[in-house]
Amino acid sequence: MKPYERLAEAAAPDGTVLTLYRHDGAFLLRIDGIELMSTRRSQSEVQLAALACRGLADRRDVRVLVGGLGFGFTMRAALERLGADAKVVVAEIVPEVIAWNRNPEFALAGAAMNDPRVDIRLGDVLPLLREHVGAFDAIMLDVDNGAESLTTKGNAKLYADAGIQAAIAALRPGGRVIYWSADADPAFAKALRRNGLTVTTEKSRAHGKKGAEHELIVGEKRP
Repeated sequence: MKPYERLAEAAAPDGTVLTLYRHDGAFLLRIDGIELMSTRRSQSEVQLAALACRGLADRRDVRVLVGGLGFGFTMRAALERLGADAKVVVAEIVPEVIAWNRNPEFALAGAAMNDPRVDIRLGDVLPLLREHVGAFDAIMLDVDNGAESLTTKGNAKLYADAGIQAAIAALRPGGRVIYWSADADPAFAKALRRNGLTVTTEKSRAHGKKGAEHELIVGEKRP
């Protein structure tokens, strides 16, 4: 059995420990021992961007927000689907995660971090939402495993009504917010509807037709 190589460790502002590993050529991130993401299981993160950026490729001055850099899959997928004058704002609360993605020794986001359309913001995504009313055509939120599967307690406020309302306010008319969830979450989808969004959901496997089945919860703001 090939060993797990511990590469680096960091702590989120609330003390949650994140550890970066390499195993058999793949990179993975664990939070307090629980695997949060892997470079081998990124299909749902890419699909998150595909849904968010649908219909935006030919529009001018598109502005989107990615909450949670992770290994950069959602950010890169958004860049591939948007025009040359688009702006992709990425909020990441842990500075070491940004550094790991910039590190050429780790095969993570790499050159995409230097794309002129990318604007990396160090900090919590919720204050960023509140500071940018009516700013975004699409918002992609993948800061945790979902409203019912939190690995970091500090993220709960993003999924409460006040957090939902902040996301809605940050959208332009007709914009969409998409939440990545490790599991189906009908209660959270109901909360989005209660706050005025038109909601649909889509399943996405972690890798090809195999692996865990995640859910992408899409909320559309009225035009």
